[in-house]
Amino acid sequence: MLMPKRVKWRKQMRGRMKGKALRGAEVSFGEFGLQALEPGWITARQIEAARRAIVREMKRRGKVWIRIFPAKPYTHRPAETRMGNGKGGVEYYVAVVKPGRVMFEISGLDSETAVQALKMAQYKFPIKTKIVARLDAVAGE
Repeated sequence: MLMPKRVKWRKQMRGRMKGKALRGAEVSFGEFGLQALEPGWITARQIEAARRAIVREMKRRGKVWIRIFPAKPYTHRPAETRMGNGKGGVEYYVAVVKPGRVMFEISGLDSETAVQALKMAQYKFPIKTKIVARLDAVAGE
């Protein structure tokens, strides 16, 4: 599971997810990518599930890039706990994803296999996504 090696602050505030992704919005490493269409928190488990789905569909060919990292701690209070007593413990880590962010990229495959692999990854996310292709990769085919 992805998580930070060490953090400066153990617990974080939730924050807001307004606006579109300023960086990481283009396919820059691979030929095809999976782009977020709405904002959301993606957990480390969801990222790992999507990665496994992609790798299984690729059948040991090509290369995968994970362009998001779960660096935000998600805290949770135990059930039936009285109010007060501070913030809950860190349960897991999430990646903050804004609309336009490319989350995964793959290369080294034909277009049908690549699209099918990314489609399998789409099912693992709680947000709407779309499959995008690199501009020069489409022109080159």
